[in-house]
Amino acid sequence: MTYQPIKPEHRFAKAVREQKFDDGRDLNVLNFGPTHPSTHGVFQNILLMDGERILDADTTLGYIHRAFEKIAEHRTFYQITTLTDRLNYCSSPINNMAWWMTVEKTLGVEVPKRAQYMRVIVMELARITDHLICNSILGVDLGAYTPFLYVMKYRELAYEIYEEICGARLTTNMGRIGGFERDWSQAAWRKLDEFLEGFPKAWEQLEALFVRNRIFMDRIVGVGAIPAEKAMNYGFTGPNLRATGIDYDVRVAKPYSSYEDFDFIVPVGESGDTYDRWCVRAAEIKESLKIIRQARDNMPEGPYHADVPDYYLPPKENVYTEMEALIRHFKIVMGEVPVPVAEVYHAVEGANGELGIYLITDGGRVPYRVHFRRPCFIYYQAFPEMIKGGLFSDAVATLSSINVIAGELDA
Repeated sequence: MTYQPIKPEHRFAKAVREQKFDDGRDLNVLNFGPTHPSTHGVFQNILLMDGERILDADTTLGYIHRAFEKIAEHRTFYQITTLTDRLNYCSSPINNMAWWMTVEKTLGVEVPKRAQYMRVIVMELARITDHLICNSILGVDLGAYTPFLYVMKYRELAYEIYEEICGARLTTNMGRIGGFERDWSQAAWRKLDEFLEGFPKAWEQLEALFVRNRIFMDRIVGVGAIPAEKAMNYGFTGPNLRATGIDYDVRVAKPYSSYEDFDFIVPVGESGDTYDRWCVRAAEIKESLKIIRQARDNMPEGPYHADVPDYYLPPKENVYTEMEALIRHFKIVMGEVPVPVAEVYHAVEGANGELGIYLITDGGRVPYRVHFRRPCFIYYQAFPEMIKGGLFSDAVATLSSINVIAGELDA
């Protein structure tokens, strides 16, 4: 974060040259990012400053441009899961499940009830870890480091659950077409029960330190507010939209993976400011815990994956001993099984909002076109408007509260 001379061609250059004040002060340009820790990622904000007050802002994308949509068009359907991991990497399992559900809609695959409930558990666990990071890091950005430590051990426990399920922690590459690659181990269920037992108490401690803390409220109440109509015009979804008072959740509006079986409420705010965004995410964590408990208690019997032999890898012991299984394994791994011609859009309630995948297939072994609707890309467009007129410290809090994940900004 540095003051620097503005380039002559930049739109702030004229304002810096011509705006003079009677008391001798000048306008300055503050370079917020791309490597400042409060940006939470590699993206830049060029701020036109009058002292500590922000007069205008210009955002810059593209520092980690990876072209993952174009890469997806040259990969087989199984190989694309690793790309979805790198969107919102704070809640990778949701991205994974969204991709598999999109492919399943293309293929017309009916997923067994047990696999759907297992997916709900991992998606809600991912939502908790994402909100946990967002809300606790907002405290860190404002100088309150201790509450962050209260909940990080449970993020670690959640990652251990992922590890038991799929062998990975952050970028999970979890699941397969039709369900999961293997049934969950007893260790996974035991760790899940441990999480459900211990995490609520830790979260209550964090909330007690924040939610009615006068210093915390003074820093964020009324900060970075956006009206409901404007949020809708920008295309907001998820907690950032619900904080404005609009009750929209994909899990309720268009249920998927048996979400219609679960009893939960959709928390909403009123003012759309940083405090409401924090409170909505905090309430959603409790609802996610409620959903996980229901799925755990009412887990159906049956298979953990659909009967789709053309797309589901055969058991490894069969691959080692049977020629047919070896051939099928090879064809699936190498993407030799074509996908029917289709054009589908599937959306899930990601941790940050509506995560949608638009997929076109032409009957080949790779997608013809893939587009990811990344909620963070939409929020970030509104960021300059949300911080104009505020102080620089307000910009830090606002950016933290809308939870922009750099992996979702670049396609």
